[in-house]
Amino acid sequence: MASRKSPPTVARAAANPGTLIVVCAAALFVLGLPTLFSATAAFKQGPFFYLTKQLIGVVGATIACVVVSRLDLEGMRKFTWIIGLGAIAALILTAIPGIGISVNGSRRWLGLGPVRLQASEFAKLAMVFCAAHYLAINQSRICEFRRGFVIPIAIVFAFTGLVVLQPDFGTAALIMTVGLILVFLAGSRWSYILPAVGGVVAMFAVLVINNPNRLHRLTAFLDVEGNKLGGTYQLYQSLAAFAVGGVNGAGIGQGRQQINFLPEAHTDFIFAVMGEELGLPFTLAVVVMFAGIFLLGLLHLRKAPNLFQFLLVTGSILMITLQAIINLGVVTGLLPTKGMSLPFISAGLSNLLLMGMLMGVILNTARTWTKPVLLSGRRSLEEVVA
Repeated sequence: MASRKSPPTVARAAANPGTLIVVCAAALFVLGLPTLFSATAAFKQGPFFYLTKQLIGVVGATIACVVVSRLDLEGMRKFTWIIGLGAIAALILTAIPGIGISVNGSRRWLGLGPVRLQASEFAKLAMVFCAAHYLAINQSRICEFRRGFVIPIAIVFAFTGLVVLQPDFGTAALIMTVGLILVFLAGSRWSYILPAVGGVVAMFAVLVINNPNRLHRLTAFLDVEGNKLGGTYQLYQSLAAFAVGGVNGAGIGQGRQQINFLPEAHTDFIFAVMGEELGLPFTLAVVVMFAGIFLLGLLHLRKAPNLFQFLLVTGSILMITLQAIINLGVVTGLLPTKGMSLPFISAGLSNLLLMGMLMGVILNTARTWTKPVLLSGRRSLEEVVA
């Protein structure tokens, strides 16, 4: 009797959640290019300046994705602390005059010739890698206070604290949130996690209260209409863009908010440009694709062969989707204004490269993970992921 043939390799790849995540990301890349071109066509640098930069960034992100997808993730663990220390060193260098570049009062960039790289973007992946490695090698002692909570939180805080000093509260909050989730998923006790969450919230509240600019931004958010000429100017113009676009949109190149009214339309508020020019179907498509990345990620994680790779992919997915949630929440008025780019769509070389590397991690595991790991009999989770 002839044996049943296995499905074609292409068909298996197409049904792989990890592969589908990369497809969603590629679709967001493509959708963002005409919107970015429209948002920057009237800039003094010329209509193709930012589009060319973005295309270069997409090429760089694609190369980064391919390189990371071919790495031996387990073999890379021997370089964990080198990667972490390198990212921390880059964050420290941004604070040194003459090396770090200051823009609008924040010192977040390193200059490499004509290229500017935002060190905190790469610190996101470094934190995930370091936390995943440490939690995996201390899996059997994760319920201990020192090994299972204090040390991993210290690792997360090493990155968070340096980002706060830049200052960049939004990115710091994102890094801390993802780090706490990873510690929780690794098995740390609720009794350790909950007080830590409360402490983090209190810490950020104190930082905001003691920063007049951010405090004003927060209080202005509570009355958008009353502060439309001041603290909520960007948000008010963003909401106006959505109102003008309505269901059908004004058409590519027909938007006016980004030309005369909406600052940072090509970076933090590019979703508003999309809403004005392309309308409800396209903005909903963006939301659906980010939701798809998250849900497909949950399906993909069922195949994780060990705790390290499980946490590494979880952190990668959270870095993408939580950043998207923050950006979409800010642009639509659900969250106070905070400068954070929309993954795969906003202009910015550093974030594009990071997204390429995160996609590379996911594509790597889509290639190497085989079938779901199921619990059965007396086997514990620790035995499965060890």
